[in-house]
Amino acid sequence: MTRLSVEMLAADAVEPITSAGHAQLGIAVLAGIAVIVLLITRFKLHAFLALTIGSLVLGAAAGAPLDKVIVSFSGGLGSTVAGVGVLIALGAILGRLLADSGGADQIVDTILAKAGGRAMPWAMVLIASVIGLPLFFEVGIVLLIPVVLMVARRGNYSLMRIGIPALAGLSVMHGLIPPHPGPLVAIDAVKANLGVTLALGVLVAIPTVIIAGPVFSRYAARWVDVQAPDRMIPQRASEDLDKRPSFGATLATMLLPVVLMLAKALVDIVVDDPANGTQRVFDVVGAPLIALLAAVIVGMFTLGRAAGFTRDRISTTVEKSLAPIAGVLLIVGAGGGFKQTLIDCGVGKMILDISKDWSIPALLLAWLIAVIIRLATGSATVATISAAGLVAPLAADMSTAHTALLVLAIGAGSLFFSHVNDAGFWLVKEYFGLDVGQTVKTWSVMETIISVVAGGLVLLLSLVI
Repeated sequence: MTRLSVEMLAADAVEPITSAGHAQLGIAVLAGIAVIVLLITRFKLHAFLALTIGSLVLGAAAGAPLDKVIVSFSGGLGSTVAGVGVLIALGAILGRLLADSGGADQIVDTILAKAGGRAMPWAMVLIASVIGLPLFFEVGIVLLIPVVLMVARRGNYSLMRIGIPALAGLSVMHGLIPPHPGPLVAIDAVKANLGVTLALGVLVAIPTVIIAGPVFSRYAARWVDVQAPDRMIPQRASEDLDKRPSFGATLATMLLPVVLMLAKALVDIVVDDPANGTQRVFDVVGAPLIALLAAVIVGMFTLGRAAGFTRDRISTTVEKSLAPIAGVLLIVGAGGGFKQTLIDCGVGKMILDISKDWSIPALLLAWLIAVIIRLATGSATVATISAAGLVAPLAADMSTAHTALLVLAIGAGSLFFSHVNDAGFWLVKEYFGLDVGQTVKTWSVMETIISVVAGGLVLLLSLVI
C-alpha cells in the first residue's frame, strides 16, 4: 500500500463534467439514488442494470453531457473491476481449493471444537481484526467469506451473528488503522505522527469493534434471520476423500497473503525509501495481487495435492470456482461506476464548498465533512482525502496527540452509512445473499455504529489528552 500524495488523489475527484449549481446537483444525487432503490426493490430489476440506469439519470439530472456520463460510468466500472476483480477471482479460486480439498472443513471443524456457542462471534471478530490489519477491505472479505459462511452453516448460527463481527473487524481496521491507504493519506495531509496515530487508533478500535461486532450482531441476527446462501457455499468435501490437509497447512496457506502484505507494510514504515532494494522487493511480493496469487499457487500443493488431487482435478476446481462470481463482479463494478459518476459530476467538490463556512470544533468538523462526502460519493477513500485536505490547516496549532485524533475523526466519518453508491455494499449483499433492505438493516447500520462510536471516542479522548 503505497503512500500517495493528497494532491494526486484529490485531483482525480474534483474535475466536474457539469457546471450545475449546488441545488441541481443535490436533486440529481437524490434522483439517481431513488431510481436505483426503486428499480431494485419495486421492479425487481437486477442490481447491475439498476446501477447503470441510475448513473445515467444522475448525470442527466445534473445537466452533464450524456456522452461524458457514459465515460465516467465506464471508467468507474473499469477501475473498480481492475482494482478488485482479479482479487475476487483469486480469492474464489483459493476458497474453492479450501473447500474441495477438505481444508475449509478442517478449519471449520477445529474452530467449532475450540470456540463454540457464545464465544464464536468473539472468535470471528478477533480473527477478522488480525487479518484485516494489513489488508484492503475487499481482500479481507474474499479471504474470510468461505470461513464465515461455513462456520455459520456447520454450527447452525444465524449468518448475521457470525458475519457482522467479521465485517466489523475488517471495516474498523480499514478506516482507522495505518497502514491502510486512507489513514496514511490523512496522516500525511495533517502531518500527524504515524506511531501515535496507530496507538490511539488501536485504543479507539477495540471498543468500537466490540460494540459494532459481537454486541450489534445480536440485534442484527433478530432483524435479519438468514442462513448462509447455498449458492455461495462450496459443498463439504466428498466423504470419499482418503485424506485432507492438516489444520496447520491450511491455516498457513490462508495466512500467506496476510503475512506477505504485512511484511510489505512494515518494511514501508521502517525503511521508507522507495529506492531501497529491499523495499522494492517487498513492494512486489506484498502487493495484494501477487500475495493472493502466491497463496493460490501454494494452495494447489498444500491443499489440492495434500488431498490427493490430480492435475486435472485441480484444473477443474479452478474452473468451477469462477462461474459463481460473475454476477458479483458486475454488480460491484457498476457500483464503482455510479460512484465515479457522482464524483465527476462535482458532488464531492460541492460538499467541500458548502462546508467551508461552518464554525464548529475541528474534530467534529472533520468527522461531519467526511460523513457528508461518504454519503454523497460512497467512497471512504475520497471522503478521507477531501476532509483531510480541508481541515489540514487547522492542525498547525494542535498537539501531536490531537493531530492524531484529527486523523481518526476523519477515518471514523469516512465509514458512515454505506449504501447503494458504495461497491462494498453490493459486495456484502451478494456474498451474503441479502436483499437491499436486509443489507441496509445490517451492513449499513453496522457501518454507522462504527462511525458514530469511533467519532464519539475520539471526541472523548480529546478532552483527556
